[in-house]
Amino acid sequence: MVIGVCRLDIMIHDNSSLKGKRQALKRVIDRVKQKFNVSIAEVGENDKWQRAQVGFCVVGNDKRYVNSSLDKIANFINDLRVVDLLNSEIEILDF
Repeated sequence: MVIGVCRLDIMIHDNSSLKGKRQALKRVIDRVKQKFNVSIAEVGENDKWQRAQVGFCVVGNDKRYVNSSLDKIANFINDLRVVDLLNSEIEILDF
């Protein structure tokens, strides 16, 4: 079993409230869940209205497949143009 975990640091420009942040994150999270059927949530920077950390994971049998899936999801989020991707960290666990 291979588990891939990715944490993204993102910036939400032109935002002036936590409500606006939640709306932008909800759009991103809902679209990712719909397209890729993965577990995804806000995992950090909860009280900052222009920054957020989002985490998601993928489980599979092959490291290449899991790594490729994580990359595709990160690229999909970046291509949505709802938020700006600042940094990404990927960790692959093999059991």
